[in-house]
Amino acid sequence: MSDITYIDTNHRRSRAVVAGGTVYVAGHTAQDRTKDAAGQAKDILAAIEALLEQAGSGKDRLLNLTIMLACMDDFNAVNEVYDKWIVEGKAPARCCSEVKLAFPDILVEVTAIAQLR
Repeated sequence: MSDITYIDTNHRRSRAVVAGGTVYVAGHTAQDRTKDAAGQAKDILAAIEALLEQAGSGKDRLLNLTIMLACMDDFNAVNEVYDKWIVEGKAPARCCSEVKLAFPDILVEVTAIAQLR
């Protein structure tokens, strides 16, 4: 049985969990929630990229990514940021949905799953 590594853990959650050669990234929201959806998405994707690197993976190893939007009106703006961020030819399986997020100033939340290097 393989070990499980918990990254940036508190009593309620871990920012990521590494198990069985896979990195599971928790839902991430922007640190600066005064930004529009594109700005929040850019910050979130940068944070996820850093967390994947810390875990021994990278955005070129993404298997699945889920984007949750407070409003689908932001779909195109978030996709513009995402399309520049994703590694060409290595797009993960992806879902993007409108959901009610925890606070009104959270416009975007993203989760990810990636394979270790």
